[in-house]
Amino acid sequence: MATDNTGPNPRRWRALALIAAAQFIVIMDTSIIGVALPKMKDVLGFSQENLSWVFNAYVVAFGGLLLLGGRLSDLLGARRLFSTGWAVLGVGSVVAGLAQNVPTELAGRAVQGLGAAMIAPAALTLLMMLFGGNPKELTKAFALYGAAAPAGGTAGVFLGGLITQYISWPWVFYINIPVALVALFATPSLMPSVPRRSGGIDIFGALTVTGGLAAAVYAIVRAPEAGWASASTLLTLAVAAVLLIAFLVIQGKRREPLMRLSIFRAPNLGAANLAQFLLAAAWVPMWFFLNLYLQQVLHLGAFASGAALLPMTVAIMAIMITAAPKLIARFGPKALVVTGMLALGAGLFGLSLARPDGNFWVDVLPASLLAAIGMALAFIPSLGTAISAAPPEDGGLASGIVNTGYQVGSALGLAAMTALAGAQTSDTTVESLTSGFSAAFIGSAAIAVVGGLLAVATLRTPRPESTGATAADAQSAPVM
Repeated sequence: MATDNTGPNPRRWRALALIAAAQFIVIMDTSIIGVALPKMKDVLGFSQENLSWVFNAYVVAFGGLLLLGGRLSDLLGARRLFSTGWAVLGVGSVVAGLAQNVPTELAGRAVQGLGAAMIAPAALTLLMMLFGGNPKELTKAFALYGAAAPAGGTAGVFLGGLITQYISWPWVFYINIPVALVALFATPSLMPSVPRRSGGIDIFGALTVTGGLAAAVYAIVRAPEAGWASASTLLTLAVAAVLLIAFLVIQGKRREPLMRLSIFRAPNLGAANLAQFLLAAAWVPMWFFLNLYLQQVLHLGAFASGAALLPMTVAIMAIMITAAPKLIARFGPKALVVTGMLALGAGLFGLSLARPDGNFWVDVLPASLLAAIGMALAFIPSLGTAISAAPPEDGGLASGIVNTGYQVGSALGLAAMTALAGAQTSDTTVESLTSGFSAAFIGSAAIAVVGGLLAVATLRTPRPESTGATAADAQSAPVM
């Protein structure tokens, strides 16, 4: 890397602020539309069944194209792709905000997802370029970067409520535009230049994996209405399976695949990505249904329900930035992933006990803070392990894989928990709604506990190269 010969980049911490802002925005865009959905339904003519595709159009494009984004980051240069991604995200935000009908809105959201799929892997590659030569700084950089993801998801709900109630719903999309302009202006001077690599682009692989993921999410979202054993559900799931199997076959045979399968021979790469997948599958349904509980059962307004989630955001950022790096150095990444997943499961189980006549201070705050602590403990070590397990030349691919796992986990987890909640909800009374939300929280808790148990079985504890090396050093050593 350039930093090995010229010393640390003097602008690396300012560059990290922009990288963290990128992570904040691409994750925030998954959640900021939640409170605005009822308004969008009335204005644009969505049906109740299709409304979830405002979320899914973004997440499927984001998750399905991340591997392609990681490959493009390696081939075209991370800085160039980072800038291009911001431009695409800005265009998608304009289209989504100006949309006057359902197809245009979904197209805008898909373009936003494409931009995010370029930004996210390029951002992680740039982070590794800036901090990969110093394990201690790398751990701090991961802490700041990691805090931006759950903070963006939670803050998106708050900002969405604030914007929807006091401005208008299109501004949940327009808010991206000034950030994109600042990023486009600042990137050339802050980010290191990454040389291009020769190679081809596996377009067919990108199409099969994106189509397979889209079909899987569509089948799960539609299953409660169509029936899990219906011909349409089974056929769509079969199509998803065929496309995903075709993707794996293609990757095994191509000379320059989108995802080189041999990368999973790297110790801990597959295990850490599995932890990220299950973490997202438990966490994203939590904030989605918690926001609905606050509004539909406790009858809080859009702004108040968003504000009720701020304690989680503060707890996550405080733990990730101040405590997590020290805990990783003392106990190692595996211990934190396991502890965090089990704490998240315990917090979700606590939320499942929320009452139809409950209140925020008793039914929401204690359990949500415990869940937030669990998320904060598990996120950074699983992310850092997944990225640093791969060799430096595969940084874009590794970041694309881990981001894909997180986004696909969030989409499939939310789809499954929505189906579970719907099966337990018979009408719109607060008792019935609470029963459905409780089922979703219990299902998410089970995912988190399974994730913790799998982490015990699959994650390896890295061995320090010397007696004075910390666990954080060992975690980061492969990227040096």
